[in-house]
Amino acid sequence: MSAVVVEGVHRRFGSGPSAVAALRGVDLTVGEGELLALRGRSGSGKTTLLNIIGGLDRPDSGRVVVGEVEVTAMSDAQALALRRDSVAYVFQSFALIPVLTAAENVGLPLRLRHIGVAEREARVAELLDHLGLSAHARQRPGELSGGQQQRVALARALAARPRLLLADEPTGQLDSATGRDIMHLIRRIVDEDGMTAVVATHDPELLAVADRVVGIADGRLHEMMGA
Repeated sequence: MSAVVVEGVHRRFGSGPSAVAALRGVDLTVGEGELLALRGRSGSGKTTLLNIIGGLDRPDSGRVVVGEVEVTAMSDAQALALRRDSVAYVFQSFALIPVLTAAENVGLPLRLRHIGVAEREARVAELLDHLGLSAHARQRPGELSGGQQQRVALARALAARPRLLLADEPTGQLDSATGRDIMHLIRRIVDEDGMTAVVATHDPELLAVADRVVGIADGRLHEMMGA
């Protein structure tokens, strides 16, 4: 069964001679429980594709289905609910709230869903322990290393038990060893929780843990290798 289906997606930015075609007729299917790596250089279109899959952006044409829901037919409010309940993002820049502790950052999606305090605290503690962060629960992002911040961002993304994880260059600001640790964490979570993940990267060292690698260049996809 497919977790993500992308059909004939085109996306252009700007108009006239200066317009940029970010995606050119993209077709992609991602199976349930699959970890797919999307490999491409900066400007290749991978961020645009992730944003369209997650409903942060809309294509000029084509359709996207996540689970049994057509994302491209949703209203803005419906797309927001999808990201709150079913689709999670991990960004290269971590995007943590600096005034909140690690535990508070992780618990934020649960507060937005009005989850009770006891259940929320139990889930936060579970995730922090799962990602080796229990000792850092009370620290703020500025007191954490880059790898620790990215693990907090990953824990926050997983807090609401999403069906789909979209990660845009999640290791881009990390050294190679820490980057590999983050990718192996994502691999373990996909295996243990049955979640689907699409991870954009241009680092060839991080591709070995994926089930499948799809390349993107000039807004077009091409299969690169199998697991």
